[in-house]
Amino acid sequence: MIHQTAIIDPDAEIVDDVVVGPYTIIGKDVKIGRGTIIGAHVVIDQNVEIGEYCQIFPFACIGTPPQDVKYKGEKTGVKIGDRNVIREFVTIHRASVGGSGLTVIGDDNYLMAYVHIAHDCQLGNHTIFANAATLGGHVKVGDGVVIGGVTAVHQFSSIGSYSMIGGCSGVAQDVPPYVVAVGNRAKLYGLNVIGLKRHGFSEDTIKQLKHVYRTVFQSKLPLKTALKEAREEFSDSYEVNYFLEFIESSQRGVCR
Repeated sequence: MIHQTAIIDPDAEIVDDVVVGPYTIIGKDVKIGRGTIIGAHVVIDQNVEIGEYCQIFPFACIGTPPQDVKYKGEKTGVKIGDRNVIREFVTIHRASVGGSGLTVIGDDNYLMAYVHIAHDCQLGNHTIFANAATLGGHVKVGDGVVIGGVTAVHQFSSIGSYSMIGGCSGVAQDVPPYVVAVGNRAKLYGLNVIGLKRHGFSEDTIKQLKHVYRTVFQSKLPLKTALKEAREEFSDSYEVNYFLEFIESSQRGVCR
């Protein structure tokens, strides 16, 4: 299952049924789970853990050093979950010493060609990144997020779960969960209603989120007052509380 032209470090741990294509290079301290298929000309540099049933397409580059001038060769790594699709020319860098020590990709993510995941990023599950979407360092992305092509996200930003960012956007602040954001610099354009329905959110939950969105972003209330009013009205809703807590805890401020 391993092509004779592949170069694999003797310290790499590869399950027997993993497929490795021609001219692929796998470095030291790499672990690859069962059922994973790695195409031709892939580079998996070092200190990388890849889960089960992933597909990695030609010329992807995973686990190379971070583009961080402070990095001096310290041991950091990449951890990738199960059933991820990583298309051609995707780059995923090792973490820096100033972060958690790991760049993390969850499960069931789809990274299209030329996507860049910088050092210390943390991706959830079931995300979709269209072609050439780019994350700066230390970006956090929740579950179910969709990021359009040629979109750039500023370092240390957070993208809330089940939000959607349109193509060719520049994201300089945090994007709350459940919303649509578009533009350079990105602005909010309401709830991601179609995405929420596709992910099985109930009509009642969507109505609550619509009401809270209008209260927080479209009323003339001061932000603190709007957040307090929304919490009092929907105190039992997990989705509403997550939405409000995300905004309250934002370090960069949220797109408006």
